[in-house]
Amino acid sequence: MPGRLVLVATPIGNLEDFSDRARRELRGADVWLVEDTRVSGRLQALLDVKKPMRVLNDHTGPAKIKEYVDLVSGGSKVAVVSDAGTPVVSDPGSELVDACLNEGLEVDSIPGPSAVGAALCLSGYFAQRYAFLGFVSRKASQADEVLRPFQDSAMTLVLFESPHRIVQTLEACHRALGERNYAVCRELTKMHQQVWRGRLPVFPTESEVLRKGEVTIVVEGHRRNRQLDRPEGV
Repeated sequence: MPGRLVLVATPIGNLEDFSDRARRELRGADVWLVEDTRVSGRLQALLDVKKPMRVLNDHTGPAKIKEYVDLVSGGSKVAVVSDAGTPVVSDPGSELVDACLNEGLEVDSIPGPSAVGAALCLSGYFAQRYAFLGFVSRKASQADEVLRPFQDSAMTLVLFESPHRIVQTLEACHRALGERNYAVCRELTKMHQQVWRGRLPVFPTESEVLRKGEVTIVVEGHRRNRQLDRPEGV
């Protein structure tokens, strides 16, 4: 009988966010596919398990993808975890999921912690409709190309960024979108969680937002009559 591929969301900082279902699936897996064996090794120590680990990252080629598909088709229960958060969402795994589905194999997802959802909630901005853009390009022209289509959009935008490039990304947002409210969400769910809100083109200083940790940026959508954005009857 074929096995199954399971995408398991892991905590983005606070280990208390680990669900019982996620723990059960990881303990019951035959093999883990991971971004970094050192990071996932610490996760195995937390769960008090010892499972074979193989690497699945941005450099994993077609031959390895096929090898992992064969593992599932051969009857193995394969768990996919990223270093933190939900696999496939701005993390590796989509090619493997696509290949397994094309072979008619079972694929499941164990939902859990998400920096995208947490940042949207904490920003305080209207998020009935939003666009997740992941990491925008470091090249100004390519960043502008991605952001400019949202110049007149009411959708709130969510971006990931290095703590050392907060200002550069906010500058790109200002060039493409004009004056907007935004929030820099840093170290979500961790001890030093911080949400700093401002309005473009004013940027936070290093004393206001430390240039360290994991960063998610939320940019409010173009404001208009929000009542018009609500579905009829709401």
